[in-house]
Amino acid sequence: MTDSSAGDSPVRKAGADFRWDGVEVMRYKEEGSAPFRDVTRQVLFDDPTLGCEWRYFEVAAGGWSTLERHEHTHAVMIARGRGSCLVGDRIHPVGPQDLVRISALTWHQFRAGDEPLGFLCLVNRQRDRPQLPSADDLAAMRRDPRIAEFIRA
Repeated sequence: MTDSSAGDSPVRKAGADFRWDGVEVMRYKEEGSAPFRDVTRQVLFDDPTLGCEWRYFEVAAGGWSTLERHEHTHAVMIARGRGSCLVGDRIHPVGPQDLVRISALTWHQFRAGDEPLGFLCLVNRQRDRPQLPSADDLAAMRRDPRIAEFIRA
């Protein structure tokens, strides 16, 4: 979707429950492609002249995103709800307006608490595919009991 898909108006109105006019709510990923639970994705802005995408992800209560890493850096801003995120070897509580910087090749995963966790994600339009942890990567992460309890893979 490009900015022109918004029609003649430069404004894409927000609707109820973090849905935007003219924006499709999609599956986060294809089932079976990577472990995750109860996540949706919306592409809010994708303009080839700017070279980035602004996306909204929502993790349902009790759900989690895929444990992954990328060669690119990205920024995540929490828009609604509360939860936790693993970034590298640290687990952080997150809530509305918190900004999370995820450096290149850093393992990360988001988990919702008892309410939906919605976040905006800014990434390069042209980017690498997510890397999933190997058995050795998982074993190394699970040496830390806090991380072992947190991650879902």
